[in-house]
Amino acid sequence: MKTEIMSQKLNIGLFGFGVVGEGIYKVIEEHPSLGAVVKKICIKHPDKKRNADPPLFTIKATDLLNDPEINLIVELIDDSVAAYEIVSTALRKKKMVVSANKKMIAEHLSELLKLQEEYEVPFLYEAAVCGSIPVIRNLEEYYDNDLLKSICGIVNGSTNFILTRMIGDNLSYEDALLQAQQLGFAESDPDLDVQGVDAANKLAILLLHAYGILAKPDKLLYKGITRIHLNDAKVAGEKGYKIKLTAQAYKLQGGKIAAFVLPQFVTGESQLYNVNFEYNGVVIESKLADKQFIYGKGAGRYPTSSAVLSDIAALRYLYKYEYRKLHGANKFELSNDFYFKIFLSFPEWNQVNKWDFEWIEESHNTEERQYLIGVIHKQKLADASWFKHNDKVSCIVMPQGIIEKETVLKRAMQKMSLQLAGVS
Repeated sequence: MKTEIMSQKLNIGLFGFGVVGEGIYKVIEEHPSLGAVVKKICIKHPDKKRNADPPLFTIKATDLLNDPEINLIVELIDDSVAAYEIVSTALRKKKMVVSANKKMIAEHLSELLKLQEEYEVPFLYEAAVCGSIPVIRNLEEYYDNDLLKSICGIVNGSTNFILTRMIGDNLSYEDALLQAQQLGFAESDPDLDVQGVDAANKLAILLLHAYGILAKPDKLLYKGITRIHLNDAKVAGEKGYKIKLTAQAYKLQGGKIAAFVLPQFVTGESQLYNVNFEYNGVVIESKLADKQFIYGKGAGRYPTSSAVLSDIAALRYLYKYEYRKLHGANKFELSNDFYFKIFLSFPEWNQVNKWDFEWIEESHNTEERQYLIGVIHKQKLADASWFKHNDKVSCIVMPQGIIEKETVLKRAMQKMSLQLAGVS
């Protein structure tokens, strides 16, 4: 006997009518099979001409939040403070919510989780991470956290576009950024993207769905691409590497999780090597499935709209994140006790402290830049003044850049044994 799955009619209150909001409205209007209707749209500037019936628009958030017929709030504004007020109020009123605001979500994950549980209402945000790539839903549904080994992704299209141009066209960071802005891939104020903040926000969200870890984005180790020098791109090309800003979560031997956002050299063997321009890509590795790769456009009108519409469609059948990894028996924690193998470039040797490193594998002197490859403890890197404050020092993680504590201890013991035996 065929079982019919019941769906509910969605009456939507839409916050924001920019390129994504307008796109969502048009798709819903043109596809009644979605079982949804936009009942009211809250906007900031009422005098602006818009392609929808004027009676739909209001400047009062309460017209949406207090309407008993509206059962779904779709939040698509760029103000994270106002977005949190909208989303939290909607959840308290037992309205379902869809949002694409990664900054707001990452900064308020704990509070939003409590509201979902208290008021028993779903809150979906696939569009907040990697645009059209369904990475959150995949982590929620298909990967057990005890078997999940790592996530490594290019999660910011603006920085990926800039790095692609630097290596492919031999452009300086400044020229590549200007081109990204002219083409609409970077904002006029690109700091959240190029400083790594946007990627750190997305990593905080991924950590929750991958390992059940609640982490504030500002507590994660992150650095963007503003220090990448044209010579670094040339070195990458000579070695057959590309430079990518990667967000990573990696399970260490002891079971804790190493997590960070840093520029990294990737080789042609990596699935991320050919993720170029504004595209995003995520490699998920598990004990049983090995490596799986998800690829697509990470930002823009259509990719974001695709993810928002997917969440809206899922709510017709009352889909919700279950956060099983957060509530499960296996509890994971972030670790500070691991090491990086990193590539540094800098104008003068007095700008870095070589004693911060466990060991240095290579060093080179040129007229323009100095280079070294060495192994450094995560906390020493995070605390180093040259890493935190010196914008002349470029730091790039090597391809196999995470070094386990046990490996470093083993090397130290071998070195000690050789010294005791009189071998220099």
